[in-house]
Amino acid sequence: MSDVVLVEVADRIGTVTLNRPEVRNALNADLRRDLPAAMERLDADDDVDVVIVTGADPAFCAGLDLKELASRPAAATKGGGRSPMVAPRPRGPFPPMTKPVIGAVNGVAITGGLEIALNCSFLIASDRARFADTHSRVGVMPSWGLTVLLPEAVGVRKAREMSTTGNFLDAAEALQFGLVNRVVPHEQLMPFTRQIALDIIGNDQRGVRRMLETYAATTRTSVEEGWEVERRMATEWQDIAFDPTEVGRRRADIMKRGRAQIR
Repeated sequence: MSDVVLVEVADRIGTVTLNRPEVRNALNADLRRDLPAAMERLDADDDVDVVIVTGADPAFCAGLDLKELASRPAAATKGGGRSPMVAPRPRGPFPPMTKPVIGAVNGVAITGGLEIALNCSFLIASDRARFADTHSRVGVMPSWGLTVLLPEAVGVRKAREMSTTGNFLDAAEALQFGLVNRVVPHEQLMPFTRQIALDIIGNDQRGVRRMLETYAATTRTSVEEGWEVERRMATEWQDIAFDPTEVGRRRADIMKRGRAQIR
């Protein structure tokens, strides 16, 4: 495993850190490969009861690495110009987890980064956290569950607004709309999240995992259909409309508008 994903195990907590801080932990090919591998390993580790996912400051994850995509389209995409986010492996940014996964959102969580957050069991946010879905700005469609999980968190009307505008929610707004469970001062994010993890660890772990399985089962029919629809729509869109040669121009526009919004 490369150093773009750091893994630490202590006190029965596995901590996964996305570690490309110089590019706000953007999802390059190495990170997209190593993140699911790290999560799978921790889910199978008998010394781990809870997993925390966070980013190396100053960001949680800025989404797909558009610079890599623009400079190496042949290596970064599948045949037909398809986005690397539409992949044949199991759905989502990491494999199905039997253990609780807490997202500790320390900064911006954008597009693919937002999808990583949404795939966690629940979220604790730093007061520096910012959230946005910019798929429509980039010209790609989500395939890591955003159209299923975002409306589940904030309601379908707010989800539609976020996805069609690309505008940011700050931490307080994310708490107001139910996207995150708690907002804490930045320097308290990891200690607070670890304490929540320890609260979970203090319970019967077979009961905890059965509870997560039950929550999944109660919504399985609608969620399964939603995931399949999203993947089909994303695949169709990327096959006919995704053009890696446009990514560089889009990236510049996104960065300019994003800087203006998070000042």
